[in-house]
Amino acid sequence: MSDSRDREEESASASDIDAVRILYEEGPCLAVFKPGGLLTQAPPGIDSLELQVAGILRDREGTKGGRYLAAAHRIDRPASGVVLMGRHRRAVRRLADQFAGRMVEKEYWAILEGRLAAPSGRWRDWVAKRPNEAHVDVLSQREPRAKRAEATYRTLSVTERFTWVAIDLETGRTHQIRVQAASRGAPVLGDHQYGASSGFGPEVSDARERWIALHARRLVFRHPMTRNLVEVVAPLPSPWRHFDPAGDGAVE
Repeated sequence: MSDSRDREEESASASDIDAVRILYEEGPCLAVFKPGGLLTQAPPGIDSLELQVAGILRDREGTKGGRYLAAAHRIDRPASGVVLMGRHRRAVRRLADQFAGRMVEKEYWAILEGRLAAPSGRWRDWVAKRPNEAHVDVLSQREPRAKRAEATYRTLSVTERFTWVAIDLETGRTHQIRVQAASRGAPVLGDHQYGASSGFGPEVSDARERWIALHARRLVFRHPMTRNLVEVVAPLPSPWRHFDPAGDGAVE
């Protein structure tokens, strides 16, 4: 009986930390946690982070109408982490302008299959999205459609099979970390699209809901109205908390 209760409590705890929730709120500015497998934005009738956060706000405030709410940027569907949102258009526009102007500090954590050539360094590539496909390739700088992709990384933990890294994005290209890591022979764990051999995260019936070991860990930005500097750190969801590259137990 005790073992059963422990499993139920562990399951409930995992459910809580993996659920959409508000991490920071001041005025019209929100920072929210997105679990893996969930779209940031979607057409009506399809589940998304925006839809779930709108529901949280309606329940909290007891309103029925659809007040304005929008994400100022997106992270990949299989990734988890922090996303900024605004409750009126001016706030969203000002947040989006900070991303476009590269004024936001963006730190990701990733678990990679294999090892990198050095424990820290800079990735410089030219990348482009395939026409009509959700896939990105590393190309020659001479390719007219290629765009510069830059990031710095540092190793947090390394084993025979995996490398745990922190990555600071300087540009924000589609699938940037995923394709840059894979092109160096170290795809993100669980990212079968870019060559990973092992899975990551909860079992799902729909492949589109799969997680990968990529987490938008930290954002530093200016509040869109007060202009105060804000730092938000997204706690690790359960697939990370129970994954230990060294095999010695949970990481947190």
